[in-house]
Amino acid sequence: MKAVGYRVAGPVSADDSLVDLELPAPRPGPRDLRVAVKAISVNPADVQIRARMSPPQGEVRILGFDAAGVVDSVGSDVTLFKPGDEVFYAGAMDRPGTNSELHLVDECVVGHRPKTLSFGEAAALPLTSIAAGELLFERLAIPYGVKTQVGALLIVNGAGGVGSILTQLARRLTGLTIIATASRPETEAWCHKMGAHHVINHRHPLDQGLKEIGIGEVAYVAGLTATDKHLPAIAEAIAPQGRLALIDDPRVLDIVNLKRKSVSVHWELMFTPTLYQTPDMIKQHHLLNEVAALVDAGLLRTTLTEEAGPINARNLKRVHSQVESHRNIGKTVLSGF
Repeated sequence: MKAVGYRVAGPVSADDSLVDLELPAPRPGPRDLRVAVKAISVNPADVQIRARMSPPQGEVRILGFDAAGVVDSVGSDVTLFKPGDEVFYAGAMDRPGTNSELHLVDECVVGHRPKTLSFGEAAALPLTSIAAGELLFERLAIPYGVKTQVGALLIVNGAGGVGSILTQLARRLTGLTIIATASRPETEAWCHKMGAHHVINHRHPLDQGLKEIGIGEVAYVAGLTATDKHLPAIAEAIAPQGRLALIDDPRVLDIVNLKRKSVSVHWELMFTPTLYQTPDMIKQHHLLNEVAALVDAGLLRTTLTEEAGPINARNLKRVHSQVESHRNIGKTVLSGF
């Protein structure tokens, strides 16, 4: 089968940062689906791993998390899917990735593809939908579907992949006032399109930006990027007994200043259930099916903004460079081999 991978971590500009490969087709384990991959999208996790984490010497690592495709075969213990089912999912960090024609994934973290979306449109959604859904409804503990809530949610970097779907989920399924951050006219427009009530500039102190739109404090903060940089302003803007949830990787995060307000801090990593085989892994299956239902009902939209051609090393290197620029809006998708 065709695949794209690397043998040594390093900059995307290196000739061998990503290479086209021919590999044997994998065999599914008891709970695995083998999926014929039709489309993938690229996430910051892909570029971070490629830049920093070399596989064991002599081995190759296949990247990729988001995928949409068709179930090719199933393991002996699979009960949720059958060959021919169309699916979308975000895979696992500790298994070979989705940048391959055939891919193995545990059925517990797979959803049925939204019927109203193409494979490419669906591939833009899984990782960010799971991260956003877990962050919103589990880490921040905001009640699902309760439109009578008062208060505000600040989403730092609303135009990114997670921010784009988080804004939609929060606007459709909560009663909160949604404030997203952006720094360019096009990203500000995108945040409004996703459903933000207000957009402020994250190149300026966030607490000042909130005051300028008449919001003195926020009950919830989603720190999607540069949380360490924004933390002083978050400490000023967050309400007493508020909640901060973050997905980024600051080298140091000094949260002592949050103690006075009894602010709780929560990490979100959507790969935790697969890394530790937690008993609640099946929640990701249910969450993706719920996202598909919301999409098909017209309540959520795909966050696909660019189609970058077929899945090969050349195109993936270009998309990795785009993601590393931190100027992407929404998600970039590649389709077919």
